[in-house]
Amino acid sequence: MSPLLLSVLLALVSAVAYAGAAIVQERVAASAAGPRYAPLRSRAWWGSVLLNGFGATLHVAALAYGPLSLVQPLGALTIVFALPMAALFVGRGAGRRAWRGAVMATAGLAGLLSLASGAGGRSLADGDRWLLALSAFGLVGVLFAVAHLIGRSVLRSVVLATAAGVSFGIASVFTKSVAEGWTPGAPLAEWTGLLVLSTLAVTGLLLSQASYRGAGLAAPLATVTVVNPVVAATVGLTLFGESFRYGTAGTVAALICGAVAAGGLVELTLDRMAPSATGVPSPGGTAPDAEAPKPSGPSGSPASEGDAAGPEVGQGVDVGAVPGTRPDLEVEVRSRTVAGRS
Repeated sequence: MSPLLLSVLLALVSAVAYAGAAIVQERVAASAAGPRYAPLRSRAWWGSVLLNGFGATLHVAALAYGPLSLVQPLGALTIVFALPMAALFVGRGAGRRAWRGAVMATAGLAGLLSLASGAGGRSLADGDRWLLALSAFGLVGVLFAVAHLIGRSVLRSVVLATAAGVSFGIASVFTKSVAEGWTPGAPLAEWTGLLVLSTLAVTGLLLSQASYRGAGLAAPLATVTVVNPVVAATVGLTLFGESFRYGTAGTVAALICGAVAAGGLVELTLDRMAPSATGVPSPGGTAPDAEAPKPSGPSGSPASEGDAAGPEVGQGVDVGAVPGTRPDLEVEVRSRTVAGRS
């Protein structure tokens, strides 16, 4: 097998591993069992951590055998693999809008990565490293705070996924910096960079886990998949002196690809926010209120359009809060006797 073919195979298997890890994370989040950020008692969650580690190892191996311009775009296929895998293994199908958004995000990201030359000039000085680390943690902190101020669960999850993508992207930058500065004679000389990238990687993992709660699979996964390399590429362009291929034409094409990828993320987000027209809950969502049965009168006949809302005389409806996230809502109807009526 040629090195190029081996690189492609490793990159594809890496994308499948990442997709499988995302599906497991989403299922753990949907179960609403355990903490939102670190469900340490969940064996399935630890399995997703191992899958993520396996995918990262394969991705690094693919880079060892093939060019960056080929391996990085193949990594963008994670979201495309995740949708059919979710439908096959956990019965989570995706509609046309979700597929359209996934294809747009993947195509835009793949085009953007293929235009990045990866060639560049300099390494980061110590001052630049600390400034980048502080900026990254500050941005992640702001996004985390904003996420907790948002009422809509889908938007909150997308913001958390964006924070996770920023963490992973800056961790990739520090990985490159540490790899360039590491020498066998002084293996601990880069311990500060290792500490920063480890912290960022763990932060990204916990934020990505939280992003799947209440938003399904596609939107958070696509957001992390796009934001991660875009952040890394932005830092490469600004701090490492990297550039796009083909000069001005390549830069314009990269901006177009970035717009396509962003449009795909918007499509995926709107797909999760749109109510189901059939009354059937969308994957990970709940049924709309429009399909609720009409109230009935005391004799059991349907109430007229002019009847006031609320329980009828002789019947009381007590709806208690249901703790946690449940696939259905349990309503208990108790008969009640009113003075003068039976």
